[in-house]
Amino acid sequence: MTTTAAFWLNGTAHPHRPGLSVAELLAECGWHQKPVVIEYNGEILHRPWWATTPIQPGDKIEVVTIVGGG
Repeated sequence: MTTTAAFWLNGTAHPHRPGLSVAELLAECGWHQKPVVIEYNGEILHRPWWATTPIQPGDKIEVVTIVGGG
């Protein structure tokens, strides 16, 4: 898999699917109902933009979950 036909999610290459939004990706991964922070190409992507941000080939997405504990 090459970066021209793939995007990166938490350091792993995934095939690019035209039209896939960040929100749709999170739903597919089961993260859409969890408190997460999205880093999109090195910058924080705020929740209001998830549904309208399409994933492009070569994009780098990091999903950080919040874990509680003591």
